This record gives sequence, C-alpha cells and structure tokens, in this order.
Amino acid sequence: MGQLLTLGSGRHYIPPRGKSAYIPPHRKGGTRQAPRDENPQHKGGIDMLDGKTIAFLVAPEGVEQVELTEPWKAVKQAGGTPRLVSTAPGQIRAFDHLDRADTFAVDATVDDVDVASFDGLVLPGGVANPDILRTAPQAVRFARAFFDTGKPVAAICHAPWTLIEADVVRGRTLTSWPSLQTDLRNAGATWVDREVVVCDEGPNTLVTSRKPDDLKAFCQAATDAFGGG
Repeated sequence: MGQLLTLGSGRHYIPPRGKSAYIPPHRKGGTRQAPRDENPQHKGGIDMLDGKTIAFLVAPEGVEQVELTEPWKAVKQAGGTPRLVSTAPGQIRAFDHLDRADTFAVDATVDDVDVASFDGLVLPGGVANPDILRTAPQAVRFARAFFDTGKPVAAICHAPWTLIEADVVRGRTLTSWPSLQTDLRNAGATWVDREVVVCDEGPNTLVTSRKPDDLKAFCQAATDAFGGG
C-alpha cells in the first residue's frame, strides 16, 4: 500500500491512576486497562494476527499520520494484513498536527468493501479526519457494521466522533481526546481519562486511547483485541 509498505508496518472497572489492572481475556464483560508490556505482540508472538485482515478507515485528508502509521506497523509486525479504506479512491493526505504530511495509496473505498472481509477496524484520529468521516453515511455504516457483527474496533484521539455518529457508544466506557468527552457523554458513553481503555461491555471489544503519546499502549491493546485476546 503505497508508502505504508515501507514501514515494516454489565460492570465497568476503571483502575486508579498508576495501578496495574489488567483483566485477563477469560474474564470479559467489562472495561479494563490494557497491560503494560514491552512487546506489543506479547500474547501470541509475531504471528498472532496471521491470516487476519484489519481495515484502517480514514478520510481523504486530515488523518494524524502517526496514528495511522504506528498501528499499521503494529498490525504488520503481528503478522496481520492492514488495508487502507477511504471514502474515495486514489490517495489520502495525512497531517502532522496542522502541517501537511505524506500521502498514502488507498486500497479500497467503503463502497467496494464488506465488513465480512475484515477481522477488525482501526480508526485513526486527527481533527479533520473523523469530522469528514462522520458526514459520509457509507463510512458511518461501515464502522457500525463492525459492532453489528461483533468484531473488534480500535479508535484513538478524535476518532470516536465517527462512532458517535454511528450510535455505537451508548453504554460503553471509553477515552478520547479530552474535547470529545461532552459529546461522548451526551451520546450515552462513560468517558474516562486513561491512556487506553478496553471495553468488552457490548457486542464487541472496543479499544480507545487519547492521543499520540498513548500509541504504544494503544497498539498493544489493539493487536491483542484483533488476535482474540
């Protein structure tokens, strides 16, 4: 995929700050803070996502580049196949905060793919990216389909705006860029300030993080979720 190929790329429990509070996979049914580990693919080794295809849904412009490239790299390192899905063919333009960054080739458009072809979904952030996606009905339907089919979703930063539009955050516990907390609460979610939150209280596993500084924990939790952990 364009330049990305060069990367090598119910009860809720929210632990106190600074405490380790990982709930093992066999105790699903709530919200947990992902475990810290030096190896993002620690549970299943380098091939934990072997045979799995993960969709990365982004708008034609505005995605925060590092929030696209780092999870992409983590999926590839875990043996998975990432695919870039957008609302239009061609290339997408990433941003480094407010500055234009690199372009990346689109693998498929939302009109040409089906959720059945994927094992999970990553929603990178950036302010403009999810703001554009939430106004595209086909993108909103595509994101919602992962919840309808019980497949894991990982969203970071401003990405939950798309999930609000899809009406899939009601009753879920998640985090995001702080400015989204009122929107999420108004949509029926419980918002918490944590580097990563893994919510199993719903039809699927939902992984969320706040910002680029959380990417290490986010990538670990996302690959664990996609691997069935």
